[in-house]
Amino acid sequence: MATEAPNQQLPLLYHALEPLNSNVHRKMKIRSIEKSPVIGTTHAIPATVDEFTLLARHYPIIFAVGDNPVPLALMGLTEGVNAFMDDNGVALEANLYVPAYIRRYPFLLARLTPDSDELSLCFDPTVGAVGEFEDGEPLFEEDGQPSKATKAILEFCEQFEAAGQRTGAFIEDLVKSDLLMDGEVAIQPEGAAQPFIYRGFRMVDEEKLRNLRGDELRKYNQSGLLALIYAHLFSLSQVREIFARQVAQGKGPMAVPQREPAEA
Repeated sequence: MATEAPNQQLPLLYHALEPLNSNVHRKMKIRSIEKSPVIGTTHAIPATVDEFTLLARHYPIIFAVGDNPVPLALMGLTEGVNAFMDDNGVALEANLYVPAYIRRYPFLLARLTPDSDELSLCFDPTVGAVGEFEDGEPLFEEDGQPSKATKAILEFCEQFEAAGQRTGAFIEDLVKSDLLMDGEVAIQPEGAAQPFIYRGFRMVDEEKLRNLRGDELRKYNQSGLLALIYAHLFSLSQVREIFARQVAQGKGPMAVPQREPAEA
């Protein structure tokens, strides 16, 4: 299942970052990503609290293990399997809610230098969404000013960053109240001799939640954090739906050959 939060120099999905520049990219256009195999093989996507209620309708919302328990929308139960996207990273269903993290790709706001407080709009040049195409939306006007499309991208990335800050505050409250516990989900398919056990993630401890002091619980309710917690808890029932999806797609655990332990 999920393991630790991404701990790498580049964010999840991104292979490279290039700052958007009116001189370098003035004649370039942005077009839809035709295919992104990395999305099609990513089983857990970072989530923001702003989209918890929408995500919970489709995916389990879990928390990463380790020192940085970021919330993740679980799109598959197996590393390398995304039960909601095809091999090209295209949604299998037209009405599927796609996490904002994916919809932001290949753009993001990033600091060009570690000691800078300024965020610059960057993109991943390896995915083929930005270039001197005949089709697509211009990135800049003739006078070098950002185009309407670029302004919309920038606004979405800014909204995502703000949502990320709210998500960080939510995580701080969970950690401060010691509400996270190691998670475990058991699925017993019909005809299987033993249940499939999924671990390697964190979840809210319902017993600790029930035992919160009245003033602390009231604070959670008034701030809206309690609704987010229950969205997370209710979403965990979707694990069984993903299991069924993977089995139907031939990607379930029964279709995966058991590997021998690697030699030391």
